[in-house]
Amino acid sequence: MSTRRRRLGAAASAVLAPVLVWLVADPLLGHRLRIADGGETLDIGAVPVATVALLASLSGWGLLAALERFGVRRARTLWTGVAYAALALSFLPLTGDGMDGGTRATLALMHLAVAAVLIPGLRGRPSGPGAPGPA
Repeated sequence: MSTRRRRLGAAASAVLAPVLVWLVADPLLGHRLRIADGGETLDIGAVPVATVALLASLSGWGLLAALERFGVRRARTLWTGVAYAALALSFLPLTGDGMDGGTRATLALMHLAVAAVLIPGLRGRPSGPGAPGPA
């Protein structure tokens, strides 16, 4: 399988993963995901969940492709470090007020679901001439 096809599959799966978490939490278990900000309340639905996951996936893929294209030494290792740092930073908004514990836990699971699919899926193994074969 080509690197491009594998990464496209990883990006698509990373969009689907948090939507599945949302489906369990909201429609199946009946916990509405809501964030209160002052006098306004934001309901989190499937479309915003998929959109944010798509943006994260495309950003990660773009950064990795740029690092590889410009010949950055150990591009995949550097990218993996950046990806884990981005994951850690993504939890910061979950420490604030305005959401209940169920919403906080569900959002955290969504972040982990995207990372669990996207990081190994985009990173993968190198392909092409001179790349090590399967172990």
